[in-house]
Amino acid sequence: MKAMILAAGRGERLRPLTDSVPKPLLPVAGRPVIEYTIAALVDAGFIDIVINVAYLGQVIEQALGNGDRFGADLSYSREGKTGLETAGGVVHALPLLGDGPFLVVNGDILTDFPFDRLRTRRSRSAHLVLVKNPPHHPSGDFYLDVDRLVSTGEEALTFSGIGVYTADFFSACRPGKLALGPLLREAVKLDRVSAEMYQGFWMDLGTLGRLRLAEEQVSKAVFGKVGSV
Repeated sequence: MKAMILAAGRGERLRPLTDSVPKPLLPVAGRPVIEYTIAALVDAGFIDIVINVAYLGQVIEQALGNGDRFGADLSYSREGKTGLETAGGVVHALPLLGDGPFLVVNGDILTDFPFDRLRTRRSRSAHLVLVKNPPHHPSGDFYLDVDRLVSTGEEALTFSGIGVYTADFFSACRPGKLALGPLLREAVKLDRVSAEMYQGFWMDLGTLGRLRLAEEQVSKAVFGKVGSV
């Protein structure tokens, strides 16, 4: 199974840091965020990794290279100067992802989620990992009914930015800018999405405050040495 890291975002909420450094290369405890994810994927057996790039994409490619030093085979899906958003980025990268199911991970999260558990193919077109709602997103995104994603329920959970998809899930999408959220909500109505909840370490590093908090968590060994190389 191949994996894809979404790394094409501009990182507006992380300015001025992202004026000169692409968001995935911002350091946490002296190491670029995206390197934690690459190393964790490789540890879990995901060797073929596609990274989509747009804003300062050449900087990302120069920093990561072909993946040899991680034990990975990195390829890049280039979207031009402006990104195509989440679903649009995946659609653009489909020729690199092959015919089988593939894993997609947001490039601005830090987690010790065991990616190897996602290598088994699911019966539905998409499978998401959900987490408890963080303080900055108290209303959540979806509800979990055993192993199905549903639109209503007792306790909403937050989409972690980790999911497995089939190419068929995106078959009706036209090339261009397209967000993943509306596509997922429509698929939930059609019972096309399975899901699971993860209660381990997970952080979205989308703001300066959360980036600083991640530094504290790593320094306190709350996150640990996941994906060390």
